Amino acid sequence: MQAAPTWDPQQYLRHSGHRTRPFLDLLTRIGDLPGGGAPRIADIGCGPGNVTALLADRWPGARITGYDSSPEMLHEAERYAGPTAGGGALDFRAADAARWTPEEPYDLIVSNAALQWVPGHAERFPDWLDHLAPGGVLAFQVPGNFTAPSHALLAELCDTPRWRTTLDGHGRRYVHILSPAEYLERLTVLGCEPVDVWESTYVQLLQGEDPVLEWTKGTALRPVLTALEGNPTAAAEFVGQYRDLLRKAYPPGAHGTVFPFRRIFAVARAPRPAGGAAEVTR
Repeated sequence: MQAAPTWDPQQYLRHSGHRTRPFLDLLTRIGDLPGGGAPRIADIGCGPGNVTALLADRWPGARITGYDSSPEMLHEAERYAGPTAGGGALDFRAADAARWTPEEPYDLIVSNAALQWVPGHAERFPDWLDHLAPGGVLAFQVPGNFTAPSHALLAELCDTPRWRTTLDGHGRRYVHILSPAEYLERLTVLGCEPVDVWESTYVQLLQGEDPVLEWTKGTALRPVLTALEGNPTAAAEFVGQYRDLLRKAYPPGAHGTVFPFRRIFAVARAPRPAGGAAEVTR
C-alpha cells in the first residue's frame, strides 16, 4: 500500500485563488439546508482550512467541522478555529475520509478536491447519506484532469526505468475518480433527488517561473516528493526532469502560462420522508 503523501500547506496555498474558485462555484449550486439558520456541516478533506472558513460566510450561524488526515494541514487550519462572526463555530478534527463515519446528523457534507485521493470513495456515499438530515445535501468537486499533460507526463516519468524501481510504485497517479455520468448514476440509485452533476474546465493563467511545476508541487507531485524526501539528490533530479517536460507542454506566453484544469462537481439532496421535512434531534 502506498504511504500517504506529506503535505506542504504553504506550497498548496500558492495558487489559493485558482484552487478556491471551484469551491465557490460548488457553493452556488447548494440550496437551502434543513438546519435553517444554524446548520451542521462537515468538510471532508478540509486541507489548510481556507475554504472551510468560506462555509461560515455562506452559513454564518453554522456549526462546521473540517476533517483531514494530514497533521500539517490541520495545524495550518487551526488558525480558523473558534466562534464565527455570525454566531456559529468552526473546528477541525483528524479523520481519514476512507473510514470516516459521521457521529451525528449533518445538514451538509461537503468535500473540495479531496476525494480523488480516496480509493473507493463512492462506496462511502451510502453511509454519508444515511447520516444526513432529511433533505440534507452531499456536495463535492474533484479534479478531472488526470489525462492532461501535467498528470500524464508525471505518470509516464514515474514509470520510466530510471524511476520505476526507485519509486517502487510510489508516485503513480492517484486516480480514484468516476466519470460525471457514473457519479450521477451512483447518487440517483441511492435515492437522492435532485442530483446535479456537471463539469467545467477552468482555463487558468498562471504567473511566475515554472508555474505548472509549482502548482503540482502542492498536489500531484506530493507522492513523489514524499517517496524521495530522504534522497534530496534524487528528488532534485526527478523534479528537474519533470520541469523540462512541463516547460514543453506549457510554454509561457506574453501574459503568463495557460493551464487548463477540468473539474467534476456533484450536488445531491438526500431523500425527505413522505409528507415533507422532518425534525432531526441534534
